[in-house]
Amino acid sequence: MNLKDLLSALPEGRVLTDPDVTDSYARDRTFAEPGKALGVVLAQSRDDVVTTLRWASEHRVPVVPRGAGTGLAGGATATDGSLILSLIRMTEIRELSPQDEIAVAEPGVITADLDRAAREHGLMYAPDPSSYEISTIGGNLATNAGGLRCVKYGVTRDSTLGLEVVLADGRILNTGRRTMKGVTGYDLTGLFVGSEGTLGVITAATLRLRRVPRQVATIAAEFTSLRDAAAAVSAIIAAGCQPSLLELMDRTTLQAIDDWKNIGLEPETQAMLIAQSEGSPDEMAALCGAASFVAEASTPEEAAELIGVRRLAYQAKERLGQLLVEDVCVPRSALPDMVSAVEAASARHGVMIATIAHAGDGNLHPVFVFDRGLAEPPPEVWAAADEVFRAALDLGGTLTGEHGVGLLKRRWLGLEAGPVVTELHHGIKQVFDPLNILNPGKAI
Repeated sequence: MNLKDLLSALPEGRVLTDPDVTDSYARDRTFAEPGKALGVVLAQSRDDVVTTLRWASEHRVPVVPRGAGTGLAGGATATDGSLILSLIRMTEIRELSPQDEIAVAEPGVITADLDRAAREHGLMYAPDPSSYEISTIGGNLATNAGGLRCVKYGVTRDSTLGLEVVLADGRILNTGRRTMKGVTGYDLTGLFVGSEGTLGVITAATLRLRRVPRQVATIAAEFTSLRDAAAAVSAIIAAGCQPSLLELMDRTTLQAIDDWKNIGLEPETQAMLIAQSEGSPDEMAALCGAASFVAEASTPEEAAELIGVRRLAYQAKERLGQLLVEDVCVPRSALPDMVSAVEAASARHGVMIATIAHAGDGNLHPVFVFDRGLAEPPPEVWAAADEVFRAALDLGGTLTGEHGVGLLKRRWLGLEAGPVVTELHHGIKQVFDPLNILNPGKAI
């Protein structure tokens, strides 16, 4: 395919065709091997996106949208003959209104940068995935990302009021509203959030901001059993404590962090629970009755250190080997059974699994570790992953709570969706992208 027309239609420097440069934009943080893309468009405006999609539609060229490439499901992996559409240069916060508690942000805005801008006005952007310092708003919208605070504030969809979207044929669609409420028509905003770039390309989002809490208490509890820690989570939720953060790490994760940063891990500790509350933490602490140690952070600096330990988890595990980072979610009452199922799969298949969890949501991230240099996980890892996924579904859960389906979960999608849902998903795809040029082969 000749990109001459596209090169002439876009400003100079927007289209990259050097194969080495193109390859650097062709993958996310998974092991998924990308195909050979035609080139990369570095969009800097909505008009660049419109021009690109009109060209792609005319020439029937598949387009793979991408943000920072921090995804963990293969959703931004290039396919053969595709055009990569990078939105990383669209970094404007178009509006930040303290009066209405909203922001309008372009997709390349770093999540933490939006939060910092909001905090200058006593507000915050609530979704905070662990990659918030490097992930973008566009990527968060594409996967409906969650994060550490989602136990109280919900996932990205819960903070998204409206969207500006460029459709596959280049038309511009505005969905949603600027108001806190609105039920006019179908919820197209909710449909696009989590669609993984398969229905349209988001070029701006109207996002809800929240007031920064006046007081936050942080506790850490250590347990000699992972199941006991999970049971404490279920008890905290059942008691109506309403934590603003409730995170769980298993021994393998804690050991990886300790080997790297020397956090003083005790030999008997098999799990750690980190919790925050915007009220008194006493009831949460009392419900950690099986814990071997419970302590409240005495200063904001101590609290930040505890949260910092949690945010080190992914990087620490990268030191162990190559990773298959997974994401299942179960009803919160089923969390103890789910962690036991993960431990059983690890033992049965002889696979190292390091588990962290946004435990207050029942959202677990079992991370399967395998040898570096392999093109993909060996059979025993896939077998263990299959067992974990099926266990989550058997417990009334879902295959993904926030990472998305991408490429890696498609083989299991039918187990959860079923034929009727699958048919409807393909019908929706046909309405928005009849030529199937937007991120084909992903998500559905």
